[in-house]
Amino acid sequence: MMINTNKSFSWAIASGEKLPDFVSVPTNAVLTNQLIDSGQFIAIDELFDKYANKILKDHAAAHPELWYPFTKDGKKYNMPILEYTDNDDTLLWLREDWMEKLNLEAPKTIADLENIMDKFKNKNPDGLAPNEVFPLAISLKNNTNTWMGSLDWLFGAYGTVQEQWNKDADGNLEYGSINPGAKQALAKLSEWMEKGYIHTDSALWDEGKSAESWTKGTAGILPGSNWIPDWPAPDLLKNVPGAKIKAYPVPKGPDGLIGTKWQNAGVNASIMINKDAKHPEAIFLYYNYLLDNLANPAAGSKYEYGFAKGYDWDIVDGQPTSDKEKIKDFSNEFPFLTGPARIPDLYMKTLVKLADGKTPETPYEKQMAEFRKPENWAAAKVVMSQLDIRKQNYFTGAATPTMVSKWNLLRQSEMETFNKIIYGKLPIDAFDQFVANWKSNGGDQITQEVNEWFKSVSGK
Repeated sequence: MMINTNKSFSWAIASGEKLPDFVSVPTNAVLTNQLIDSGQFIAIDELFDKYANKILKDHAAAHPELWYPFTKDGKKYNMPILEYTDNDDTLLWLREDWMEKLNLEAPKTIADLENIMDKFKNKNPDGLAPNEVFPLAISLKNNTNTWMGSLDWLFGAYGTVQEQWNKDADGNLEYGSINPGAKQALAKLSEWMEKGYIHTDSALWDEGKSAESWTKGTAGILPGSNWIPDWPAPDLLKNVPGAKIKAYPVPKGPDGLIGTKWQNAGVNASIMINKDAKHPEAIFLYYNYLLDNLANPAAGSKYEYGFAKGYDWDIVDGQPTSDKEKIKDFSNEFPFLTGPARIPDLYMKTLVKLADGKTPETPYEKQMAEFRKPENWAAAKVVMSQLDIRKQNYFTGAATPTMVSKWNLLRQSEMETFNKIIYGKLPIDAFDQFVANWKSNGGDQITQEVNEWFKSVSGK
């Protein structure tokens, strides 16, 4: 038996109801710590060593950071549920039809990108007037280190990634938004805003809204992930006949620096085990079966085409298909306790294979070839060619004591100061005062607490 913590765990504890053997928990250190402190759940170190299969063990060994949100006092409490890795890395999606018409080459540097933005705005191939084009579609509303319309790549060009905790030269964790490189990135954004490369409404746009200027044809550059061809690119192709898109690597800064965010350790949820469970190993055996049989099924196996015929696949016109448009009563709402089984590196490796022109051989590869677009394949190859530029967010723990009381005010100050600099309401040197205030108003104490947490979970 199992419950989802989002719905019923707190109520069950309060009412004294008998808890199930297994509890599904999101990747949330706050909630995990609360559950550990309840004394109802066991550490899984020995169970993991004895029962986890090779897929799970190999990934955990390669990505020890996946344990950080699930560790307390040196013990691991959650069985990780695996997710595809490298699927959210930032690329620059450019209007390739504009690039071709203007005879422009791939932007290798920030200076190259500025030249492209200037041409997109002032010599627009679709005949748009300069005041109708704002080449770079970004979001400044909530987070600038995000999943679409992000600016992590620009800050990375100056040696930091904002809004996350990076390692400094000494191996200590540092908040990226106070690194001196952030000042250079802000200066560049202010310059771009003044030149009209960025829409003045960007501070009002969330991630989805930032993409709309790109899909309407008034922007030529959208920072986003490899899956942009699935969404929102179809809207662009519908709104602008003849539009073409292509993913490019992020460019280098003036000193040759380059970087993007990386926050995906290949985990999307976890399972905690009740101390009263008679067979605590059962969840491992169950998940092992899914990973071994459904994540990458063999040709001729029971799950070659999907979970069940007439459910997520069927025979149509004499051929097996997973196309939901062709299957009556199609459903892929998987009834698995853990959600669909995924081998973290399989998705991107498969797309790269397709991008290289190799014939899909396995059932999984054939499915990816059917449902993923060639632009998606090519984008995955770009992602996998620049893995070494990513900066990991090393802090995935619960809010530290000082964060609880100070972080909201610090973040508010950061967002207000950064936006005022970008919009020219404050001089760039206002960044220095922001950093000084950040440090004295709790930032230094938070940095100390974050580093103490990191040492406790990493052993470093």
